[in-house]
Amino acid sequence: MRRQRSGTSSAKHPDKPEEFTLADLSAATNNFSPENKIGAGSFGIVYRGKLADGREVAIKRGETESETGNKSELASLSRLHHKHLVRLVGFCEEKDEKLLVYEYMKNGALYDHLHGKNNVDKNSSVLNSWRMRIKIALDASRGIEYLHNYAVPSIIHRDIKSSNILIDATWTARVSDFGLSLMSPEPDTDFRPTKAAGTVGYIDPESYGLNVLTTKSDVYGLGVVLLELLTRKRAIFKIDETSGTPVSLVDFAVPAIKVGELAKILDPRVAPPELNEMEALELVAYTAMHCVNLEGKDRPTMADIVANLERALSLCESSSHGSISSGTISVVSD
Repeated sequence: MRRQRSGTSSAKHPDKPEEFTLADLSAATNNFSPENKIGAGSFGIVYRGKLADGREVAIKRGETESETGNKSELASLSRLHHKHLVRLVGFCEEKDEKLLVYEYMKNGALYDHLHGKNNVDKNSSVLNSWRMRIKIALDASRGIEYLHNYAVPSIIHRDIKSSNILIDATWTARVSDFGLSLMSPEPDTDFRPTKAAGTVGYIDPESYGLNVLTTKSDVYGLGVVLLELLTRKRAIFKIDETSGTPVSLVDFAVPAIKVGELAKILDPRVAPPELNEMEALELVAYTAMHCVNLEGKDRPTMADIVANLERALSLCESSSHGSISSGTISVVSD
């Protein structure tokens, strides 16, 4: 029996995304001015724009060779409506141009909040609190859970990473960039043969090594994001910033978690956790550790992860103390 859907799916939404002209979107971005460039996603450059009616949007302009990706994203997003997914506003197909128009996420990407050069102390970002970081993790997990368990057909994102988790004006996190997404295999199959896709540091090693894809590939990427939230380390980083061999965040963090030394690797910009916060962080850390298991069968489902993060957030908001035991951690795998 499926757990109750987490988050909310919009009961009322436009039947179809709007169709814009190229002139509309050129005017919105001042002719795609470099000054309005806010990033690059799979299969395109993203610009900030303002439509004629005053709406602020993000416009992804696909490159010629990205036609397949844009079509994949349009097909995926046009039928997805959930508070933790970035909403597709509309599209444009004109003069060999293919553009997608999204809601504009005022507070940018999680990656920038964690790794931006201006984030130097605990007062530099709203996200420099343990409660807020766990909330962001829960928001994103609810969006991914919707893709896996409630979208019809279900969707595997394939590129879960901190730069694809965007934050709106109310500090609600939403999953974005569906350019690499694929429809999930039929319920009676375990995997879909495919070439590995995604971003180095977040790619499921099982998917990469065996060329198979399951929803557990997204779980692996989310596990890396959870470790980022705990440590502020990039997915691939150098322990000595000026030299040295790049290190995987998974290889850096998991051994410390296993031997009970989580406190040594926590982000120092965030105030030391209180007792109930430390309990919550341990639960997040153990969840992350299971998410990045080498074999997909040993990773939790998104329903497991959402349940763990809901409990972790409630711990942060409570005054209860004590230590967690393995019995409180939901790590049931398929």
